[in-house]
Amino acid sequence: MTSTPTKGTDPIHYLEATTLAALIRTKQLSSREVVQAHLNRIEAVNPKINAVVTLLGTTALQAADAADKAVASGAALGPLHGVPFSIKDALDTAGVLTQRGSRLFAGNIPDKDATAVARFKAAGGIPLMKTNLPEFSAWTETDNLVTGRSNNPWNLDRTPGGSSGGESAAIAAGLSPIGIGSDVAISVRGPAAFTGIAALKATHGRIPYTGHFPAVISRWWHVGPMARTVRDVALGYSILQGPDGRDGYAVHARNAESGAAGLAGQPIRVGWVSDAAFGPVDPEITAAVATAAAQLADLGCEVEEVSLPFLGDPLAALMTVVFGEIVPYVKAFATGREADLHAIGAGIMVTPDPTFADFNGALAQAEALRSAFAGFFQKYDVLLCPVNPMTATPHGAQELVVNGVTVPWTHVMRATSPFNLSGLPALSVPYGFSSEHLPIGIQLVSRWLDEPTILRLGALLERKGGLGDRHPVL
Repeated sequence: MTSTPTKGTDPIHYLEATTLAALIRTKQLSSREVVQAHLNRIEAVNPKINAVVTLLGTTALQAADAADKAVASGAALGPLHGVPFSIKDALDTAGVLTQRGSRLFAGNIPDKDATAVARFKAAGGIPLMKTNLPEFSAWTETDNLVTGRSNNPWNLDRTPGGSSGGESAAIAAGLSPIGIGSDVAISVRGPAAFTGIAALKATHGRIPYTGHFPAVISRWWHVGPMARTVRDVALGYSILQGPDGRDGYAVHARNAESGAAGLAGQPIRVGWVSDAAFGPVDPEITAAVATAAAQLADLGCEVEEVSLPFLGDPLAALMTVVFGEIVPYVKAFATGREADLHAIGAGIMVTPDPTFADFNGALAQAEALRSAFAGFFQKYDVLLCPVNPMTATPHGAQELVVNGVTVPWTHVMRATSPFNLSGLPALSVPYGFSSEHLPIGIQLVSRWLDEPTILRLGALLERKGGLGDRHPVL
């Protein structure tokens, strides 16, 4: 293997996508150099973390050569021109394997790109890989019977999370500068926090879901950008947002803004909470959230600790509506092929349908939660809270001890699920570093359609809690 070329103090594989695009545009780096540097990194590191399920090395190098010719010709260039990117294997890719983490879809090759993939390509991005996921994207750990288990690059005995765990592991380890994941309860933000990167779950409907599997539960799913920095996540969001004429929830105009934005020149009002709303939470994570709150106050924000008494049990409600839709959907195509299912799919098959009363009760909880948050965001502009209540967990853990309390594995979704149920935008920000040498993330939430505020604050806070410029050592 050849050595990886560098530009400045960082190797190419750890440069931001924004930086890479600028260097390619100004001919300081070629797209071929960038793609090859990432291929070298994949060769060296992927055997340890198993993040890549389909590598597009040959076609990526061909696309890089075409990108370099476009630069030389003076052609108009997109914001991701010549930059490689990665794609969670739940998103369709035309002519490229999309196996959805399941033997039931082994060898599946779609005819069309998902809208998100098409938009990254139209911006000049070069597809480099598909990344690993749990079967049907239905678990918080990334493991399946087709492409196996992914490992956290910070500690191979820990999970990178799920369901965008392969995506988060690849980006954290420098296999990809930017990528596309998806989130139904935790699935871009949680893996991002477990691996020390950034991810955005924008307002529901901001980014089209078209071309993502499963087709159901689109009321709760969000496609979103993942990268090592908030600046790159903001770039990805700027490319992905806007209606596509096919997703009936993606109706917000690209320039749509919150109707209740704060007055210009007024301080941003931040409410922060940890254990009081999402407990038990690891004390180191609570300390990180409190430190971030103090830093925001130092930056001129009006900061106040809150409690969210209206929160209730949004995770239970979300699981009721999600499983109420996905269970009959999976049974329709998996019945008779149970032997080919991972434990995740097998669990779906034996899950009973919720009663009509339970399903509608969960929908009522979702409506009540949205109304309550509408009131909260009359008083505050931003909610600051944990992403996960704990740092990256051991593989296969069914029970966890958090701050002395034994909790089920589902507790990992405690602080992320409310914002899928309500459709609020939420940003996972890489922030601190634990005593176990694992990343700690913090979460910023804003009112609907106000992604710019949390992206701006996230850029000010990222890596300011002790994570610094650390990268995994592999």
